[in-house]
Amino acid sequence: MDDNQKNNGYDDFFKSSNDDSGKEDNFSSGKENQTPSSYYYSYGPYKSQRPSEEDQRSAKSAFSYGSSSSTDIEMRLPRPVKPIGVTEERQGQPSSASWSVNSERKKSRWKSVFISFLAGAVVVGGLMFAADNGNWFTPAQGAMGNGGGSPAPAFNNNSGSNSGSMAQSAAWDSARPTNIAEIVDSTGPAVVKVETYKQVRSGGGSRSPLMDDPIFRYFFGDDFDSAPNQQPKEGSKEAAGIGTGFIFDKSGYVLTNEHVVNGADEILLTVQGYDEPFKAELLGSSYDLDLAVLKIQGDHDFPYLRMASSDINVGDWVVAIGNPYGFDHTVTVGVLSAKEREIPIQDRQGTRQYKHLLQTDASINPGNSGGPLLNLNGEVVGINTAVSAQAQGIGFAIPMSTVQNVLDNLKNGVEIPKEPVPFVGISVANIEESYLEVLNLDSTDGTIIANVLMGGPGFKAGLKQNDVILTFNGNKVKDFNDFKAKVLTMKVGDKVTLGIVRDGEKRDIEVTIGDMNEMEKAQQQQ
Repeated sequence: MDDNQKNNGYDDFFKSSNDDSGKEDNFSSGKENQTPSSYYYSYGPYKSQRPSEEDQRSAKSAFSYGSSSSTDIEMRLPRPVKPIGVTEERQGQPSSASWSVNSERKKSRWKSVFISFLAGAVVVGGLMFAADNGNWFTPAQGAMGNGGGSPAPAFNNNSGSNSGSMAQSAAWDSARPTNIAEIVDSTGPAVVKVETYKQVRSGGGSRSPLMDDPIFRYFFGDDFDSAPNQQPKEGSKEAAGIGTGFIFDKSGYVLTNEHVVNGADEILLTVQGYDEPFKAELLGSSYDLDLAVLKIQGDHDFPYLRMASSDINVGDWVVAIGNPYGFDHTVTVGVLSAKEREIPIQDRQGTRQYKHLLQTDASINPGNSGGPLLNLNGEVVGINTAVSAQAQGIGFAIPMSTVQNVLDNLKNGVEIPKEPVPFVGISVANIEESYLEVLNLDSTDGTIIANVLMGGPGFKAGLKQNDVILTFNGNKVKDFNDFKAKVLTMKVGDKVTLGIVRDGEKRDIEVTIGDMNEMEKAQQQQ
């Protein structure tokens, strides 16, 4: 800094605020200021005060620079500094080029904000892309294995795992599975289409039973079945039904439902990868369990399915593969809705009492019967069997625990012992109001005996037709359904006391519960 700049700054400090006319101040002219008073200013909480005469003399001597003349020095505040960024209009002062705010500064500020936003978006997007490709927050999905055609489980569900890991695993598995296509690709070749044919007898013959279904006719038309109104010739074969099965042994053993092959004279199996269907032999079946094992004729090695080694839980995902209404290899997906269902289904031979069934909402329709119900490991957990016609999303499958207990007997054609069925040996009906006067009854509560089976437990105990059963071991009987339910809760050999009314008189009769299967077997041998 040169001397002029120093002097300018020095002059600005001591120059009077109203001295803008270019006049020299007292110090620069060397003349003594006639103003007798001067003040000293300080910044802060302290107030200004008048200096003493001794301080004034000291100040004069300090700035005299050798001058002998005594001059009063007046000390004034510096000019206020204009803050950067405040416009002249706000201060009410004339514009100055040195303090003008450049408008480009605002543009640069917005530009920096925009650049920062773009940089943040690039960083966040890169992190999201890396997390998605690297599976930072999700576990690895099970992959399908080449050897057995089943995917490796994503988690090891050991009983010793803590509750925290189980809860985390459950949260991860809540999403819809993504390996369905892999399961179908690996298990599909082991699922076969079952077609049954019957020999036409004299006076018999009808078109395919599928033609009785309106949905099937809607898609294929009435001309699908050749000459539907023409009776087939005696000795020819006609289609009896279509179902599904699956190969569980590489040598060609097939598992399906008994009602799929019941009464068939010829069974044909269509296997993926083969142009012509194979003939199959029925090795063994069980009407009560609705199970049957077939053997593909010929010496071939086939892909096969493994049966589940562990239990399945309600809510687990399941996959069903079958041939509903002739649509080959239809895949449906759902969850296991419930377990241990018991339902009776009537057919031409009688009533099947299904027990321990699995319930699923995976779509099951006629033609799915006998097909596999798979877990996400590609293992068979059940055999699709029935569907509720009065509801949607209610299908049933026979669990593999039931199948494995009798599989060897079915393969070897060994008869499977039937479970004992408790019964009394009587036919019962509800009491109509018109019966009250004849039977000397006050209400329609109870059940009336319509028939007594000769040689049965009721016959031996002395029960007669038109006896009215009012109590069962002291408990009131509401109607004939209530009576049947009470009988089924007993075991073969148990003794029960029936409170009856005969000819207007009440009496108790003791009956020993018998086995219906043994009774039927004895009648067949006679």
